[in-house]
Amino acid sequence: MLVHSRAGKWATWAVFLLLFVPLFAVPLLVILAASLATNWSGAFPSGPTVERYAAATSGDSLQALTTSLVTALAASVLALTLGGWAALAAASLRSRGKRLLDALFILPVAVPSVVVGLAVLVAYSQPPVLLNGTRWIVILAHTVLVTAFAYQSVAAAVRRLDPMYEQAAAGLGASPARVLWRVKLPLLLPSLTSAVGLCFALSMGELSATMMLYPPDWTPLPVQIFAATDRGSLFTGAALAVVLMASTLLVLAAVSRIRTRASYR
Repeated sequence: MLVHSRAGKWATWAVFLLLFVPLFAVPLLVILAASLATNWSGAFPSGPTVERYAAATSGDSLQALTTSLVTALAASVLALTLGGWAALAAASLRSRGKRLLDALFILPVAVPSVVVGLAVLVAYSQPPVLLNGTRWIVILAHTVLVTAFAYQSVAAAVRRLDPMYEQAAAGLGASPARVLWRVKLPLLLPSLTSAVGLCFALSMGELSATMMLYPPDWTPLPVQIFAATDRGSLFTGAALAVVLMASTLLVLAAVSRIRTRASYR
């Protein structure tokens, strides 16, 4: 913290808590309280129960959670592959080429996700590539939406790399492919894992484009949460939301652990 006086530190922490608690902590605590309540007619919920969590982790809800995890994992891997490759390629381009590549990858996040969903729906609802009604169109849409974040994360890491490592390896006779696999990618591993975590979290919570594309046999958990709250089952939707948050945080914790180990290699 760049505040050196005791009074300044206390003031900084007070401002932080005043902003953090109402904007972030309270909404999450309300969701958690609602997921454990049977009714909420007063200022506080009443009738604590965990029955909704049993329903939220079985049957259709468990299938929806599995669908979200598989979709997010597939989209993250594809986004990292495409975005990471493009970021490495952009490092060798001139400034005009870099700007063009940046614009191409930023475009999907510069427009509403529902527009991306509509574009994917229109593009892949006719032969020769017919994906409408399959799980692959959902995975494709999520990949399009999160690839920009993978590209930006890896591109920033590539710009911070010291070129002396590559020059030393090349000077010792290493081929460009060996320099990439044995020098560059290991140095980028912390940033690559961070990019995967970010893409995974964004994909787990994606709803707008998914609502336009998902088939009945591939329903992600955010869609089920929306459906539950839309028909008035707010407490059930809250329990599903807690399960979604917990699952996402567990995966992000695992990714963070991998990133920490990679940083100390």
